[in-house]
Amino acid sequence: MQGKLNVQTENIFPVIKKFLYSDHEIFLRELISNAVDATQKLKTLSTRGDFKGELGDLTIDVKIDSKKKTLTVSDRGIGMTADEVEKYINQIAFSGVTDFMEKYKDSHEPLIGHFGLGFYSAFMVSDKVEIFTKSWKDEPAQHWSCEGNPEFTMEEDTKHTDRGTDIVLHIADDCKEFLEEGTILQLLKKYCRFMPVAIRFGEESVWVDSETDCDKDGKPKRVEKKQPRIINDPEPAWKKSPSSLTDEDYKKFYHELFPMNFEEPLFQIHLNVDYPFNLTGILYFPKVRKTIDPNRNKIQLYCNQVFVTDQVEGVVPDYLMLLHGVLDSPDIPLNVSRSYLQSDGNVKKISQHISKKVADKLEEMSKKKEGEEKSAFEEKWDDIKIFVQYGMLTDEKFCERAMKFYLLKGVDGSYYTLDSYREKIKALQTDKDKTVCYLYASDAEEEHAYIEKAKAKGYDVLLMDSPLESHFINLLEQKLEKSRFVRVDSDTVEKLIPHDDAIPEKLSKEEKEKLQPIIEGEVDKQKFTVQLESLEESDAPMQVTQSEFMRRYREMAQTSGGGMGFYGELPESYNLVVNINHPLISRVLNETDTEKQKELVHQLTDLALLANGLLKGEALSKFLKRSVEMI
Repeated sequence: MQGKLNVQTENIFPVIKKFLYSDHEIFLRELISNAVDATQKLKTLSTRGDFKGELGDLTIDVKIDSKKKTLTVSDRGIGMTADEVEKYINQIAFSGVTDFMEKYKDSHEPLIGHFGLGFYSAFMVSDKVEIFTKSWKDEPAQHWSCEGNPEFTMEEDTKHTDRGTDIVLHIADDCKEFLEEGTILQLLKKYCRFMPVAIRFGEESVWVDSETDCDKDGKPKRVEKKQPRIINDPEPAWKKSPSSLTDEDYKKFYHELFPMNFEEPLFQIHLNVDYPFNLTGILYFPKVRKTIDPNRNKIQLYCNQVFVTDQVEGVVPDYLMLLHGVLDSPDIPLNVSRSYLQSDGNVKKISQHISKKVADKLEEMSKKKEGEEKSAFEEKWDDIKIFVQYGMLTDEKFCERAMKFYLLKGVDGSYYTLDSYREKIKALQTDKDKTVCYLYASDAEEEHAYIEKAKAKGYDVLLMDSPLESHFINLLEQKLEKSRFVRVDSDTVEKLIPHDDAIPEKLSKEEKEKLQPIIEGEVDKQKFTVQLESLEESDAPMQVTQSEFMRRYREMAQTSGGGMGFYGELPESYNLVVNINHPLISRVLNETDTEKQKELVHQLTDLALLANGLLKGEALSKFLKRSVEMI
């Protein structure tokens, strides 16, 4: 038989090669997917009693013949009759899977495809494609052949007596890499390593105990043996029942997915949904710490165990891109290449469900079990805090849930929920405007002196040190009623939480007016604003503080990129707070020797800068020399 393919344009093959598929390499995935479908169909027919023969070995074979320049994919599945070849191959627009799924929609065997053009991806890399196929029905085998144009031949094939289909690709000269074992093995491991039917490709070496040779101790010698290479695991962990898996099983599978990641995951969520959509998978929580991994392609998407993509934007919420793992769903719509996700209602529902399951898991972990000092959540909090913050900043529904279990950490290492911490501090840390003030440090070591001053007043100090903290503090101020967050070095301890009681001033108005220019004359006015304040006599003579508002918004601008560029470009500015009640400040004011007065101001200013880590380079060297001379 000779004929023309039933297509609407004779340019279908250039279109297939250049436009329908984003990547040539997926032809192998498409052909093996078809072979898997054919095999799954046969299992369904056997289960229903329609096929009464022996199933036998159903392994799919992939073979290279470098001399003939062919690549062959063989299965022992359902096969095709002459009429089926006509319908599903010659009439390109039809898909055999669609018809079969309708007829056997109650089947428990998943079918991968519903992409009628999948077979024709073979012409992206081939000058000629042949099909040798024999149906499970008692009908003659068929040999179909086409050279990448609308002309084809089809005839009965008396040589093929076994059920199934061989697809033989005659690889084009510009695609010779697909005749290399290493290239094909790489593609099989990328796209097919969890397909539900065993796939055999070439041989591999294994070390086994010899059956005949022993060493001097009588133990069998280890010998190298060749055996067929099975490249896939038809029963991956995500397809199994969670109750049948141990923590070790989950960790083993994690390293199978990510062999170059040597850290253990913190914990995992096993997804298993069959209504109102079908979704299985395992999502792992890695250690996030203080950095966000820019490589976000750590969640692999599968369709009935066929790898589709690791670009899962749209399928999972943005903040969940920090997780690692695998998702498998036949309900996510994919285009003909299965490389790009289409947005629809089902995808949105799946995304919302995944977010809900993550929140459920975290809330469950946050609950202490009887007799436990710490919950599992507290033990892992430092490793996942930035993840939870990112989720709360980008997903409103997740934020609502997380407000119940989010933890604040004190500088002493204690953990509190938002409600319990507010209850702890509200009596002492409510200011004159009835606003609860949350004091925090970004670096416990650098801000140690300020922390100690706050603690001496009876205040509690939080440690808030993630890169997202500035944005997150803004969020909390919006969510928590009458609340304000203030870093301990943003003002003097008396003004961190303003109260009505003021400390009496020891200098008169005239003395303050005389002191101001003396101090300002010895500091960098572009960087420092001199503030004369009435503090406790025991407080330092000078302190450096930084405006909470300006510092926070500068940090937000540096991490957000757009919309806040103005703040990010502002130079760093500080307040030099002069304690007018300190004896040394009175000494500065009363010093009649101008040079000694300047030296004393320099020394006091440098001490304040030194306490903040701001004294460096030449200024630090001069300070050290001056200190020795003064002693």
